[in-house]
Amino acid sequence: MTTQTLPHWDLSVVYPSLESPEFAEGFEKLKHQVAELKSLFDQNAIQRSENQVLDSTTIATFATVTNALNQAHEAVATTFSYIMGFVATDTRNTVAQARFSEMQQLGMQLQQLGIRWVAWIGGLDVEQLIAQSPLAADHAYALQKAKQEATHLMSPAEEVLAAELNLSGANAWSKLHTVVSSQLNVPVEIDGETKHMPMSMVRNLAFDPNREVRKSAYEAELAGWKQVETPLAGAINSIKGQVNTLAGHRGWATALDEALADNNIDRQTLDAMLTAARETFPDFRRYLQAKARLLGSGDRLPWFDLFAPIGNDVSTWEYAESEAFILEHFGSYSQRLRDYAARAFDENWIDAEPRAGKRDGAFCMRLVGDESRILSNYKPSFAGMRTLAHELGHGYHNLNLAAATPLQRQIPMTLAETASIFCETIVRNAALAKADPATQLAIIESSLQNSCQLVVDISSRFIFEQSLFEARQARELSVQEINDLMLKAQAETYGDGLDEQYYHQYMWAVKGHYYSAERSFYNYPYMFGLLFGLGLYAQYVATPDEFRAKYDDLLAASGKADAATLAERFGIDIRTPDFWRASLATVKADIDRFVELSEQLLDAPAN
Repeated sequence: MTTQTLPHWDLSVVYPSLESPEFAEGFEKLKHQVAELKSLFDQNAIQRSENQVLDSTTIATFATVTNALNQAHEAVATTFSYIMGFVATDTRNTVAQARFSEMQQLGMQLQQLGIRWVAWIGGLDVEQLIAQSPLAADHAYALQKAKQEATHLMSPAEEVLAAELNLSGANAWSKLHTVVSSQLNVPVEIDGETKHMPMSMVRNLAFDPNREVRKSAYEAELAGWKQVETPLAGAINSIKGQVNTLAGHRGWATALDEALADNNIDRQTLDAMLTAARETFPDFRRYLQAKARLLGSGDRLPWFDLFAPIGNDVSTWEYAESEAFILEHFGSYSQRLRDYAARAFDENWIDAEPRAGKRDGAFCMRLVGDESRILSNYKPSFAGMRTLAHELGHGYHNLNLAAATPLQRQIPMTLAETASIFCETIVRNAALAKADPATQLAIIESSLQNSCQLVVDISSRFIFEQSLFEARQARELSVQEINDLMLKAQAETYGDGLDEQYYHQYMWAVKGHYYSAERSFYNYPYMFGLLFGLGLYAQYVATPDEFRAKYDDLLAASGKADAATLAERFGIDIRTPDFWRASLATVKADIDRFVELSEQLLDAPAN
């Protein structure tokens, strides 16, 4: 573990504290703002109405209600992120949990108004509106999306009821997963001593250099998830059941069709990417088998060795060293990128310390204006530094979106990973350039860990979720049935790269992504992000000045067009496997180099 004191983020730019008079006053103003928006919608009959006349009055009404809707979304999003900043870092904070529950009620009200706006837009001639209104022209893609979405709305009364029931339905089940998983303490035997540790810290032990520690942590983790398998199975069954039910009532053939529309891609694009990914499974298995041989595990890697460190990375990657490295190499791309990252470090935008009650993993959320906040559970390793650069990339994306309205900032997950993968690749290639062969092995392996997760493991998650949705159409599934679906998906993707005795049947309990009713299939967008980001990075290397001139504009426009249209700006066709194969070729080159270095190491005479 790190020997340095790790930072906590500062949220005081919004309010002094959750219990401050300023927060109480601001929250009351926010409730009043949403209430006023509802009155405005009622006064102007903003609801489903077919074949409306597009006259000057209608255009003026559009401007009034759309501006008000944007303003309300902006205020609600800032307050939501502020409260989330306390909930995510300490789920035992009862004040934060209470405010979060109140915020969900307010968010539900705004969601209902958003549905009314979509239904109203569905009755307009959107293309004529775009032609006649500058505001509509600025929001052209949002309006076109709304027009499409309106065809998948239930009746107004049903949509209102669905939004209200969601608070005690899928949202409540999702909260249960967050609370249970973040507060789960697990006994782990280390060096003959039993220690009780939060699950997030137990999972971090997967990176420990000591194989016995990793194996003990893996066994303790599985035992820990088994203790809470029943409520989590209830949660995932309920959420997937709700999504299936509502998707059917809204006219979607499957939950996947709805997710593809939300992510601004079509099935042809998804199939092209997954086809290219499947073609690389044998290469990833070569990597896993080579790693198994290096670790003395035979020809197949047990799950608890997936994240085992390999090679001799002489850099300590303490937090301060990671900060300096990131700033230096972000600066090699552009001064603007470096200045943004320096501000994030200097102004305490990052919460890096793992601790009890804090949620696992890492994420970046927009807070206010051009500011973001980044959560990580930092570990002093190359992977820790790379993850930090990745999340800073999300923040840089938010910086470029700062001037956009909320309706223009509705970024699909497929494009949300663009800047993060790009920034991650910057630091990864910089670290490789200066490394000796032993350190190269460590860095390439750490990078391949990530690529394997985003191609192979993400494929297993997609297969699992698709199977779960299909099975859930008929009935609820038992814990064993859910476990079996997960094991089958892992066998289909990892194949003989992993030791089948040591799969992870509880990955469905680990990943909070499965517990979102709003974002089903919260998996393939990560693969899309990796491969799209690698493709863009290749273009940067080929024509750096031309690329820089267009890149920030691409990020700023990522909510204003579908993924295929934006990709065309760089001459990319994402609907055929060739682009995805080209991106995966860079990963395959890493695998080839890793296998070569690992064989050299195994063949080297012992000292």
